[in-house]
Amino acid sequence: MIRPFPNFFQPIGWCMLLLISACQNRSVDQDNDRQLSLEFINAQLDDAVAQIKVLADSVPADQLPRTFQGDSSVSSATEWWTSGFYPGSLLYLYEYSGDEQLLQLAKDKLTILEKEKYNKGTHDLGFMLYCSFGNALRLTGDTAAYKEILLTGAASLISRYNPTVKAIRSWEGWTYPVIIDNMMNLEFLTQASKLSGDTKYRDIAVTHANTTIKNHYRPDYSSYHVVDYNPEDGSIVAKKTAQGAYDESAWARGQAWGLYGYVMMYRETGDETYLDFAKNIASFILNHPNMPDDLVPYWDFNAPDLPADNPYAAKYKTYRDASTASILASALIELSTYAEGEESANYLSKAERMLESLSSAPYKAAIGTNGGFILQHSVGSIPHGGEIDVPLTYADYYYIEALMRYKKLLEK
Repeated sequence: MIRPFPNFFQPIGWCMLLLISACQNRSVDQDNDRQLSLEFINAQLDDAVAQIKVLADSVPADQLPRTFQGDSSVSSATEWWTSGFYPGSLLYLYEYSGDEQLLQLAKDKLTILEKEKYNKGTHDLGFMLYCSFGNALRLTGDTAAYKEILLTGAASLISRYNPTVKAIRSWEGWTYPVIIDNMMNLEFLTQASKLSGDTKYRDIAVTHANTTIKNHYRPDYSSYHVVDYNPEDGSIVAKKTAQGAYDESAWARGQAWGLYGYVMMYRETGDETYLDFAKNIASFILNHPNMPDDLVPYWDFNAPDLPADNPYAAKYKTYRDASTASILASALIELSTYAEGEESANYLSKAERMLESLSSAPYKAAIGTNGGFILQHSVGSIPHGGEIDVPLTYADYYYIEALMRYKKLLEK
């Protein structure tokens, strides 16, 4: 959900701040030592434009693309949590190309997605509404078209907040579950405060982020997937996983969600606690002994070491997750602008390596294949037996976002 120009109300001002920060924190030598050329980045974005047009031809008018599995496209209704990524991808690629066809395709999907602003049954409204309508407002500046939608959606999201737990409820069921993914919905709230002038949204985002630091993270800065609370007194009922290999493992995409979320929270608040925390999460991820050389993580950082009695050991030790690498690349590019010297260079070089890997075989699909999705080899949820080793709409979204962020670094 983080944007190259993150504040959709003052894009020029934010851009200048980010550029000034980058100039202060990165030496000239580091700037000149970037490993990926503008030609390379533009070539990947050109391919993405061509591929998303292939995808557009197969998407039903009242649905959003989700994956491509068994030679068939799989789409979803608007209430599915990934519904905002396709219009968001179209808007990023419109920003890059100026292709009005992409803008119109995005607007068509925004029309059917708007009703989700009233959806109080999910915590995923940041994904659904901010990645889509937030990008639309950022690019068009049309507050008449998008302000009410975003603020209604933000109000729906905070209806799930419990001041005793000090966190936004994720799912129904369980007792009061909060998942690490929820960090990704907080930017929606910080921007809602800027749009409305009401600090309550930002205050809830800050409180939720602080609660997550306190209760989701282990001493090594890996994160649990799910923390289940007692809503009456805020006590912890259990710490579990839903999509990881086991409760104490480090589910890879969850680690990426956390990193991305705390980089964003530092940008939105200026609180050094969040920057330090993001750096510690990055250290856990980048220095993990099971991180592959191509920096596209296994679906769970503990997957290669699963004991024989683990239900996923026989089949799923070696599955990679391109979606995790996409999220990490985008987060690390931004994090590099807030760090200094060798630390900054390391974050950027790791993001570059991820983008190189994702932009080549076996992860990048040939144009016209893969159902129109850009990336292959992502993992949705192995424990649920769903979307395993397939393309995923959010993998493409964060890959495009990472390319756009890197392009802006090159062009500054």
